[in-house]
Amino acid sequence: MFDDSSFTLVNPQNGNLAFKLSTFDSNCQFSEIQRLNYFSLIWIQKGSGLVTADFSENQFEAGDLFAFSPYQPFMLASEENIEGVAIHFHPEFFCIYKHQAEIATNGILFNNIFKPPFVTVDEVSKKILEMVVGQIRTEMQKPELAQYELLVSYLKIFLITATRLKNKQQPDEEFQVSTDAKEPYILQNLKNYIELHFKTKHSASDYAELLNITPKALAKITKNHFNKTLTDLISERIIIEAKRELYLTNKAVKEIAFELGYDDEHYFSRFFKNNAEVSPQIYRDTVGFARGMA
Repeated sequence: MFDDSSFTLVNPQNGNLAFKLSTFDSNCQFSEIQRLNYFSLIWIQKGSGLVTADFSENQFEAGDLFAFSPYQPFMLASEENIEGVAIHFHPEFFCIYKHQAEIATNGILFNNIFKPPFVTVDEVSKKILEMVVGQIRTEMQKPELAQYELLVSYLKIFLITATRLKNKQQPDEEFQVSTDAKEPYILQNLKNYIELHFKTKHSASDYAELLNITPKALAKITKNHFNKTLTDLISERIIIEAKRELYLTNKAVKEIAFELGYDDEHYFSRFFKNNAEVSPQIYRDTVGFARGMA
C-alpha cells in the first residue's frame, strides 16, 4: 500500500527495507542523529541549514544532494522547514561495491573522507534527476514485470549523474586557498600515503615521518583543511575497507582484521564498533551482501 509521499519495497525474505522513495517537507525527519543500515540519497530542494556527518559540520543550501553510507552518522539541523526527496536502498538491493566498475561512485559520491558528503545539483542535472525520480515513482505505483531491473537502472542513472557532477565540482579546490605553497603538496601526498599504507600504518606519526614534517604541523594542516584529525582520516579509511570486506566476502572477522594490520581480533572489533556504531558481525548480519551468497 502506498501513499503520495512514500513508496517502499520490502525484502520478502527478511522483511527489511530494500528500496524507498519519499518526499519530506519538514526538518524533523533528520533532526536527530541517523545511523541507517542502508544507503541514503537526500536531495534538499528548499531550505538551508547545517549537516553533521562523521567528524565534521558543513552548511547546506537548497539544491544540495547528500550521499550517506550504511551506519554513517548524520543529522540535518535547520531553523526552517526543509523540503526534498530521499532515496534509500539496501546493499542487498544494489551494492555499490559490487557494481563499482559500472558506476565508479565509491570514493567520490560515497565514502570520500576528504570531502563534504554532498554535491550541488546544477540546472542540467536537476532536470535529469527530476525525470528519474518521476520514473521511479511511476514504476513503484504500478509495479509490473521486471520491476527490480528497471528500478536498479533508474538508480544507476541517478547515481552516475550525481557522481559525474561531484567529480566536476571537486578538483582539489581546498589546495588553492592555502597561504603556504607547501601545503597543497603535503595534503595531496597525505591522501596518497593513506591510500597506500592504511593497512600497515595506523598512527599519525607514521604519516608525519613519511611526509618529513612534524606531527604537530601536520595535525594543524589536516585540521584546517579537512576539519578532522589525521587519526580520524586514517580510521575512516580503515573502516571503509573493513565494511567493503564485510559486504562482499565471507572472510572471518579475524582474517579481515589481520589484513588491515590488526593482530588482535577483539581490539579490531572494538575499533570498528567505536567508528561504525555496531560490531563487525552485526554489520555483516544486517548489511553484508556476502551472506546472501553463502
